[in-house]
Amino acid sequence: MKTIVFAITPAEAGQALQNVLAARLALSHNRAKALLDARAVLVNRRPVWMARHAVSRGDVVEVSAVPPSATRARELPVLAEARDYLIANKPAGLTSNGPDSAESALQEARDEPALRAVHRLDVDTSGCLLFARSDAGFDAAMTRFRDRTVEKVYRAIAVGRLEDREREITYPLEGRPAVTRIRVLSATRDATHLDVAIETGRTHQIRRHLSMIGHPVIGDRQYTARRELSDREVTVPRQMLHAWSLAFPLPTGGRLRAEAPLPGDYRVCLQRFRLA
Repeated sequence: MKTIVFAITPAEAGQALQNVLAARLALSHNRAKALLDARAVLVNRRPVWMARHAVSRGDVVEVSAVPPSATRARELPVLAEARDYLIANKPAGLTSNGPDSAESALQEARDEPALRAVHRLDVDTSGCLLFARSDAGFDAAMTRFRDRTVEKVYRAIAVGRLEDREREITYPLEGRPAVTRIRVLSATRDATHLDVAIETGRTHQIRRHLSMIGHPVIGDRQYTARRELSDREVTVPRQMLHAWSLAFPLPTGGRLRAEAPLPGDYRVCLQRFRLA
């Protein structure tokens, strides 16, 4: 992923960041706003996402180009399947459903227009994603998720060293209970590799909970409390969060299980922070 770096000139001082991005990168204003919304822009090593943010002379702006959608069938390997369901390995940079998504790519590649993503992963989160092959299968799967009988385990690389080998985070989100259980796999002074299980599925639950305890996910441009990023963090292209495994209780009995191998950028980040 290419990173573009430039300094604000005297002529640009005082302008809105969105306007500067559009002019400098020859983008439409909508595209410049999309970069800000994607938390792909740093100003003086701090994430900035406000379109009207006024830049100052000498500010250093860094833009991580958003990766193109990976919709080719070979990039969406099926990890496990049963009569009514399948689990695919979603790459980062691809939405779970909607146009140009993991869902639409699999529908086309497998000639199964009824395929539907049962749950969602953030666009920059990779890993196990469950699909139903019929409306009846989708409805049955939604019941399993509401009953909290689906087991999902994530891997995450967090900022800083977590001292507790195991911890349960129970801060409510949107006024509703939320439970995240973390276990340390490896740690250095600067980062920690985590095994993360969620009992509830609130929006951005893992990212928000880790940020709340002062250890945001490395590469997360949204929940970073506007802190200055280290040299190594700046080079991380996305949030280091991966849906490692999924176990789904089939309505007909048994469980559909899968594990998604860690993607290349995740493994590079582990090495960069000496966690592997």
